[in-house]
Amino acid sequence: MESTKLWHVISLYLSTALAIFRNLLHLILNINRTPFLTKSMDTLLSLYFRLCDLSPCAIDLDDKTTIHFWVPNHRRFHRPSLVMIHGYGGNSLWQFLYQVGPLSRKFNVYIPDLLFFGKSYSKALERSEAFQAKCMVDGLQRLGVEKFSVYAISYGGFVAYKVAEMWPDAVEKVVIVSSGIVYTDEQRDEHLKRLGRHPSEILVPKNPVDLKLLVNLSMSKPTSIYEWIPDFLLREFIIMMYDHCRKEKVELAEHLVGKKADSNLPVLTQALRFKIKAGDIEEHRACCKYGVT
Repeated sequence: MESTKLWHVISLYLSTALAIFRNLLHLILNINRTPFLTKSMDTLLSLYFRLCDLSPCAIDLDDKTTIHFWVPNHRRFHRPSLVMIHGYGGNSLWQFLYQVGPLSRKFNVYIPDLLFFGKSYSKALERSEAFQAKCMVDGLQRLGVEKFSVYAISYGGFVAYKVAEMWPDAVEKVVIVSSGIVYTDEQRDEHLKRLGRHPSEILVPKNPVDLKLLVNLSMSKPTSIYEWIPDFLLREFIIMMYDHCRKEKVELAEHLVGKKADSNLPVLTQALRFKIKAGDIEEHRACCKYGVT
């Protein structure tokens, strides 16, 4: 009888110890997988945006699509509204770190996460820039924003151009930075041949080497500063920024690269400015061809 009781006590202690060990092991494995440092930076950026008098806002457009914005806490009607559209290199928080402070003091700033970036998502199968533009403008309209200017970079420039084309009465001014909207099929094929890989492999990197390549390709003059960033930090950034909706991000890139260049781009009626990286002479000539500088 006593031996039986002793065995029950030992079994209880063993099962308790095993449960604790299992939970600790699960915690350690999660620590290895969770990008704590970049998540912490994400939290700090959120706090900074709040200090800039912005708040997060998620809008359900329908039962398939949700779009997320950073919006003014109090819209000041004497200020113009400015929509800032990110590219593949980040989301609403990470792309405009240096611009959001100064601009939020002069504009009512609205910064969306494009679909499949940040907290925006859609179950729809559409992957075009026109669909991105429609969802973004639908969200702005629900926020009561009827007139606005657009500042966009990279992939966001394609979306901004569509917004200005489809809603000419709503868009007042357009600034597009480092975006190959006016490329030709020949220019694209030449760049792809020089790259030697499908752009989606670099636009949606899987490892630190590809992420560094993406950064260098995004700059007119390659920099070695990112070579000093430890790979584990770059892996954390990839987990947080690119592993989320990776399949959809790749499909967006494939749609963008796969379509034929439009040789008859519509001329925008808004005040328009393209900012071009140093050395992009051919792109500048193409801009002049279509009447924009």
